[in-house]
Amino acid sequence: MKFFVDTADIKEIRELAETGLLDGVTTNPTLVAKSGRDFLEVLKEICEVVTGPVSAEVVAVEAVKMIEEGRKLMEIADNITVKLPLTYDGIKACKILSDEGAMVNVTLCFSAAQAILAAKAGAAFISPFVGRLDDVGTDGMQLISDICQIYANYPDFQTEVLVASIRHPIHVIESAKLGADVITAPPSVIKQLFNHPLTDKGLATFLDDWKKTGQKI
Repeated sequence: MKFFVDTADIKEIRELAETGLLDGVTTNPTLVAKSGRDFLEVLKEICEVVTGPVSAEVVAVEAVKMIEEGRKLMEIADNITVKLPLTYDGIKACKILSDEGAMVNVTLCFSAAQAILAAKAGAAFISPFVGRLDDVGTDGMQLISDICQIYANYPDFQTEVLVASIRHPIHVIESAKLGADVITAPPSVIKQLFNHPLTDKGLATFLDDWKKTGQKI
């Protein structure tokens, strides 16, 4: 499973990249706006820190403008992934940009039917939002299960399932159990994966016992 971090915070990205666990980055206009910096400059810097895919989202809503913005984003770096909304125009733009060799991440997916459309349009990634589905009383992980099953039925589909809107470590674990290709999560959730009280307790015991020996390495 690949780990992407969902942020535009350069400091957080650098910190996670140093662990060797980071495979890519996802951003959106909201995350970049929080940085208070120029949109294109932020994306360029992220692409210099991370060698894997970096999702950069268009803001246009019509296919022609989406394609125009997508091509401009692709000029930033070779690892830019153009992020498009799962709308009629978004799918049209996905097909054209994918045919031109662009990596495309189709976002805001909330149904298996939508995921089929993205795969047929040649998307590199489909981003189902599990947390937002959970928020409205729907089982977000069931959508991941459905998409993974459908994609497995059709070897010609090359679209990777990128689980988004992850709220906690259980979402990550369940995604892995279902065979999702990628998860993208905020830095805080990725860091939570390290935590377990028994690990902390065990380490404290080892260090205490070692201190009693009076030895050094």
